[in-house]
Amino acid sequence: MPELPEVETVRRGLDHLITGYRITEAQNLHPRALKPESIAPLASLVGAKITGTNRRGKFLWLTLNRPYVLVAHLGMSGQFLIHQKDRPKATHIRAQFQLKKPLRSLDLVFNDQRTFGWLSVEETTNNVPTSAQHIAPDPFDPLFNKQTTVNNYLKRNIKIKTALLNQEIMSGVGNIYADETLWRAKIHPETLTSELTPKKVATIIDFATEVMQEAINQGGTSFDDLYINVNGESGFFEQSLAAYGQEDEPCPRCGTPIKRITFGARSSHFCPRCQRRK
Repeated sequence: MPELPEVETVRRGLDHLITGYRITEAQNLHPRALKPESIAPLASLVGAKITGTNRRGKFLWLTLNRPYVLVAHLGMSGQFLIHQKDRPKATHIRAQFQLKKPLRSLDLVFNDQRTFGWLSVEETTNNVPTSAQHIAPDPFDPLFNKQTTVNNYLKRNIKIKTALLNQEIMSGVGNIYADETLWRAKIHPETLTSELTPKKVATIIDFATEVMQEAINQGGTSFDDLYINVNGESGFFEQSLAAYGQEDEPCPRCGTPIKRITFGARSSHFCPRCQRRK
């Protein structure tokens, strides 16, 4: 599933390519493309001008010269793509938009092979769409408060990996970047938050911010073509992964083989030496 770095990469691409364009056609091509809670069909966007983009955690949205926004959640495989003449057309198009401004036009599609992603027309409260109101600010959000986030982690007596995945404490971190964060912090994923000091939790937040920033700089992590940016290009952070997906590979820090354990419905990767439970 695309995490904050992948969604931010997509947002930046959209912001650069489609801001200032007017939506002249909007088609819903799949029964699950539009979230049931959407306040209007996609066709209601016709005539609206795209004024920019925004994001919170893994949610992104297009701002319009209207009292509503177009929200997108990429789910497992959602993609926004600009159709280009020299590249094959997407094969799992769930929604399509014709965009125009003087002397220019673009064909923007929402492609989603596994159909877990969705679009939604929504109102905002304090500039955040309805569907993202319960999502906590991420470390790149101007509203993010590090001390408040530390306190919220410490209030819960749960495994730190579970806490990092909780989007209502701090958003944006999924399985990939949780494993990478805990490897950098030298913390076992099953360590309880109650066993950590405020200083250690603050350090974990710093490492999460650091690893996600590095991933953004490299265009995110692509293991297959389910995640690509707006131009159809893959990200390169996979080459920098120290723990996630590295089972039996030597730890870059100490050489011990990386271990994988089942963590809920997910896998968790860590170094049994560097991240030994205290």
